[in-house]
Amino acid sequence: MPGRAVRNTFIDDVEKGNKKPFKCPYKCIKTCDVVNAPYCISLALISAHKGNLNNGFAFCGANVYKTDKIIPVKELVKTLIGEYKQAVLQK
Repeated sequence: MPGRAVRNTFIDDVEKGNKKPFKCPYKCIKTCDVVNAPYCISLALISAHKGNLNNGFAFCGANVYKTDKIIPVKELVKTLIGEYKQAVLQK
């Protein structure tokens, strides 16, 4: 399945063929080939969600190259609201 992910050590290791320790606790994807899969996507996404990007990855949008850091959603929303209010006041 294609997807766009933030490049990190985990992604680099997968591309090099360095398999991560594999176990499949969820059996979430019917077509998953447990024998040949380099990692469990569920475990990788859960690890990333917990902030452990050495054992996971995060999907991203087309403009990810514009970012220079990863911030909490709460901080992002606060920034967006502030920028919106400034734009509205300038009209």
